[in-house]
Amino acid sequence: MAAPNCTLTLAQLLGPNVTNSGAAASFICDQFSTTTTNFSDTKFAVDTVYLLFSAYLVFSMQLGFAMLCAGSVRAKNTMNIMLTNVLDAAAGGLFYYLFGFAFAFGSPSNAFIGRHFFGLKSIPSATPTPTDYSFFLYQWAFAIAAAGITSGSIAERTQFVAYLIYSSVLTGFVYPVVSHWFWSPDGWASPSRSNGNLLFGTGVIDFAGSGVVHMVGGIAGLWGALIEGPRIGRFEKTGRSVALRGHSATLVVLGTFMLWFGWYGFNPGSFTKILVPYGVGDFYGQWSAVGRTAVTTTLAGCTAALTTLFGKRILSGHWNVTDVCNGLLGGFAAITSGCSVVEPWAAVICGFVAALVLISLNKLAEKVKFDDPLEAAQLHGGCGAWGIIFTALFATKEYVNEVYGGEIGRPHGLFMGGGGKLLAAHLIQILVITGWVSITMGPLFFGLHKLKLLRISPADEMAGMDMTRHGGFAYVYHDEDESPANGVQMRRIEPRDTSPFGN
Repeated sequence: MAAPNCTLTLAQLLGPNVTNSGAAASFICDQFSTTTTNFSDTKFAVDTVYLLFSAYLVFSMQLGFAMLCAGSVRAKNTMNIMLTNVLDAAAGGLFYYLFGFAFAFGSPSNAFIGRHFFGLKSIPSATPTPTDYSFFLYQWAFAIAAAGITSGSIAERTQFVAYLIYSSVLTGFVYPVVSHWFWSPDGWASPSRSNGNLLFGTGVIDFAGSGVVHMVGGIAGLWGALIEGPRIGRFEKTGRSVALRGHSATLVVLGTFMLWFGWYGFNPGSFTKILVPYGVGDFYGQWSAVGRTAVTTTLAGCTAALTTLFGKRILSGHWNVTDVCNGLLGGFAAITSGCSVVEPWAAVICGFVAALVLISLNKLAEKVKFDDPLEAAQLHGGCGAWGIIFTALFATKEYVNEVYGGEIGRPHGLFMGGGGKLLAAHLIQILVITGWVSITMGPLFFGLHKLKLLRISPADEMAGMDMTRHGGFAYVYHDEDESPANGVQMRRIEPRDTSPFGN
């Protein structure tokens, strides 16, 4: 039905000389109203398809995590680590549906935790913030990514029941509370807080989760690995570290490329909408910001990979593909916070420093006898923390106003002339995430340890969990009727050239 004001105004413009001007005006206004509704519906449809496609990309990262983890452990534990990655998605899906999404985005709520939408009750919801099923799916994919990070830190020595328990608690409670703080319109540190009372006048700009996802997963993994202790044989009695290398560089590279691909849903997809103009009739809009975010993500990862390549070559004398893959992922984890609000040239700086952070933390881990088979705590926790600081230094005024709404005098990056308020907010984010995950996941892992539910027996660890816990190895090395003597034995050939930049 046409709006009364439209019909009345148009009838007056048509004048008394037009036969039945009122009916004509009503008809014309009806057509305008229908067209406007169709455009609005189309916008909702396009934004929903964009968000769903991004959710599918982020979910594909689970395959990347699975391949990366499988390649990074020894062959005797391949089936175990693959099963834990499936478990993260399955258990995480159920517990995020029942509790997690409500704790994270159940609105209206208080500043600490959500209290609506349990079991997706009242979804879709138009008020107070439009929320649909596609948004739940996208956020679930993020939640299980955090759980997947933790599983890498405690690989090759953890009981299966411990995976079940920690994955459920992390995705159903610990991670959702953090995401509520920084991403919900009701969260106390959200940059888009509905009541306008922003932390230091800015809130925390953690766009896609260097802190919310990567630090949460990394710190949880840190506590798990610390309480379990290193794998048998990882450190000699003299203190010298022994590399327990993964069995397949091929799977590591495959997993890395899958994660790289999925990151284009992780970072650009965090806009959740694409049809948002920044001006009237201009070619520049949120679709441009989406493209810029993909570019900054790419540049940070590429720079980190190359920095790690040459840095590890100088330190170890090898061109190591596994180290390069981890460096690449460290760059991605770091840029995730500020990917939408920094210039491409700043992303290069982010990736360069992220690689140095990862190399340094790996050296520190060896010195303190900390064993993380996938370097997950160092990579996601350490590089994630650097990414939070980086955003507070390099966020530009223009992009912050575009993404989070222009407010007079809103703080932005310290090095970009925005003062130190954003940096203060981000330092608080690092502290509260570290504290929250420590007081929740630390006691959980310690309790599992005391109940003897955390670590497997030394005999099972030496034999490998595939055989002792899962009924057989992941690989068939030869047919049953084939004698091992008929196979071809191969020996490892060490590189002879020790010059820093030899071929």
